[in-house]
Amino acid sequence: MEKAAYPPPSAPPANMFGNVPGYEDIMSGGGGYLPPPMPLEPIAPPQPGPTPDNWNIPSMSEDEAREAFKSYVSAQCCYRSGPAEDGVITNTEPSNTYRYRLETFTESRLTEWATKPHEGEPADFYTETAPRPWEVQATPPNLFTNHTQEIRVPYTASIKDCHSCHATGTMPCEECHGNGYKQCWVCNGSGSKSDENCSHCNGTGKDRCSECNSHGTKDCETCKGKRQLLTYIKLKVEWTNNMEDHVVEQNSGLTADLKSVTGKELFKNSQYLLYPLIGFPNPVIAEASQRLVTEHQSKYAQNSRILQQRQTVELIPITKVNYKWKVQRISCRGRSVSDSGV
Repeated sequence: MEKAAYPPPSAPPANMFGNVPGYEDIMSGGGGYLPPPMPLEPIAPPQPGPTPDNWNIPSMSEDEAREAFKSYVSAQCCYRSGPAEDGVITNTEPSNTYRYRLETFTESRLTEWATKPHEGEPADFYTETAPRPWEVQATPPNLFTNHTQEIRVPYTASIKDCHSCHATGTMPCEECHGNGYKQCWVCNGSGSKSDENCSHCNGTGKDRCSECNSHGTKDCETCKGKRQLLTYIKLKVEWTNNMEDHVVEQNSGLTADLKSVTGKELFKNSQYLLYPLIGFPNPVIAEASQRLVTEHQSKYAQNSRILQQRQTVELIPITKVNYKWKVQRISCRGRSVSDSGV
């Protein structure tokens, strides 16, 4: 006996989502990022932060250079330690470079209509005026930490019949097409095997559907069998640490990726809105600070709220060390090492 046909699932009806003051522009699927409201009082312009009177740029000593040389040699196969132990350092040539980092910690908000299976929650739609997107309370994380929080906007929830299953709570099983049984896999639905009744299906040619336990239906995926949906406005709050680096070009000939190396912190400053760095010995760093601070404050203030900014200057120490060793040539894997090197 064939199961009764089910009406096909439908899209959410146009009247499923109500009109909420302050949220007129959102549609099912998202309303986009919402610019924060204008501050009630004028914001004071950024002021220069504290900077050192004397920038102390450390240089590598001969002892540090020798220890670095020894460490490098010990990590290589077939390298002799003689040059590192007994070589005479003739001079050092600093070729330091710097990394400037700007972090702008922002809060962004977007809204969309959402649904969930109704599990007894009260419908509070229009019982009070819904708070505007930037009036909803959210719990921020620690500064400069990425985090996302989803919040059901108060006084926007209503209860609707499920549009997918037409409030029946069930949908036809896709595995058996709502029949409750499938073609027997042993006899391919013929009911017989080798001129005898199929022992697997007792000659019926049918096999019970294990997906729906032969019911022909399964719980509706949209309402999870609850028959009704809770519709509401979902607020998504995103805290993002927008970070950007600028590494000063260096002429040491080193080919390493300097963006990934760890440097020595020379300066750090954190404020609500930063003022570009002033007085740093390398003018390229000052120019990068001016450019990035201006760009960040202009770009992220359009659709986000800037909560804090932080700028850091790191020294990436690079030193060219010249040394001499006794006149001798050493062969290592076909390569020769002369009596002087770097």
